[in-house]
Amino acid sequence: MDGVKALADARPKPYWLDQADAPAPLPRLTGQVTADLAVVGGGFSGLWTALNAKERDPGREVVLIEGAQAGWAASGRNGGFCAASLTHGLGNGMARWPDEMAVLDRLGHENLAGLIAATQRHAIDCHLERTGEMHVATQEWQLPGLEEEAAAAAELGRALLLMDQGQVRAEVASPTYLGGLWDREGAVLVDPARLAWGLRAACLRLGVRIYERTPARSLSDEGSALELRTPRGSVRAQRVALGTGVFPPLLRRLRHFLIPVYDYVLMTEPLTDAQLAEIGWRNRQGIGDSGNQFHYYRLTRDNRILWGGYDAVYKPRIRPEYDQRDATFEKLARHFYATFPQLEGVGFTHKWGGVIDTCTRVSAFFGTAYGGRLAYAAGYTGLGVGATRFGADVMLDLLAGRPTERTTLRMVREKPMPFPPEPLRSGVVELTRWSMARADEHQGRRNVWLRTLDALGLGFDS
Repeated sequence: MDGVKALADARPKPYWLDQADAPAPLPRLTGQVTADLAVVGGGFSGLWTALNAKERDPGREVVLIEGAQAGWAASGRNGGFCAASLTHGLGNGMARWPDEMAVLDRLGHENLAGLIAATQRHAIDCHLERTGEMHVATQEWQLPGLEEEAAAAAELGRALLLMDQGQVRAEVASPTYLGGLWDREGAVLVDPARLAWGLRAACLRLGVRIYERTPARSLSDEGSALELRTPRGSVRAQRVALGTGVFPPLLRRLRHFLIPVYDYVLMTEPLTDAQLAEIGWRNRQGIGDSGNQFHYYRLTRDNRILWGGYDAVYKPRIRPEYDQRDATFEKLARHFYATFPQLEGVGFTHKWGGVIDTCTRVSAFFGTAYGGRLAYAAGYTGLGVGATRFGADVMLDLLAGRPTERTTLRMVREKPMPFPPEPLRSGVVELTRWSMARADEHQGRRNVWLRTLDALGLGFDS
């Protein structure tokens, strides 16, 4: 089916946010309020911080302010893959913190278990499915990487299922698959918008005061408290947690470490029983292919296929018009039909994009300011659905001022290398994207530029 024709009826809106029972916005902040803890940002990072703060100390006065509506940005636009990994994958973690990887792996799985328990405790119906995630090889050069990951996981006591061509195609029938690696315990699938809305509701029940459509314009130290100024009021708080991702930060130093990268997604119409039988997928696991530029895809509760990734487009500024990119949507549609030719004729109902906060180590980093009264976590690079809960606990630990197992980690104490200023920044990013595409076209061979980045411990991930 022609990609343009398949996209003809696609709504330019995130599927997850386009649901009839989406909650109405909460009131804006007017006037001055005070709190023990002010949380800036109503995505997963801020919502987990507010919720965990109240669970740690129910008497703590917590205020959360959000510039639009909770879950509207990256938290409501992603694929709904909720992974145990805190390091954006085992390979990235082993390359950067090999001595800590056993601890990071354990903490990541404990964090995922805690997230699942929280959804049960707070009755959050986010359509959670414990199906795991399967990485597939679509070119011969990708197979050794799957074997290496399986061996590294085994050293950590994790049993991943390594599959040959016949086994992986028996799971999901794509003629492009040459092998696969299924992590059955390290990931779950969720409806990310419903997770955000459920966290928001849980926060409200515990007494968190949430103000939406209330952007923070500035932050200042008033001596006895930090003050956040908003268009119609202000929040004075003893402690502040920043969960604003890549959006213009209140802390200027973060601008050196974060860049906005746009990711794009398609959603199909619901598959019929016959169409679903054509591809199998009875175990409903999330799937990602193994190229440098990769796709991620999964089934929804009503058997649509979410199909995203591949293009990671850097923009120096964040603008609403970048949420739509026809060239990428058409490319994604072509790739979809190449992966599932038996679904020729299936159309797309939604197309959207969103901005991801990425850094040079492609995994979250943390820190404090204002004498330890402000904490931040950012840089999740698209793998924040689960890891933001861990980041929330790190921020709360840092604000408490007492060392914990989390805060003593090198991963938490170290910062990524900053990006160069513009226009050099754009040149570096585009050269890296071009080099990754070339590697995919040449059996994974990495050119001098990519080998240099590897030697410096830098990364850029689509």
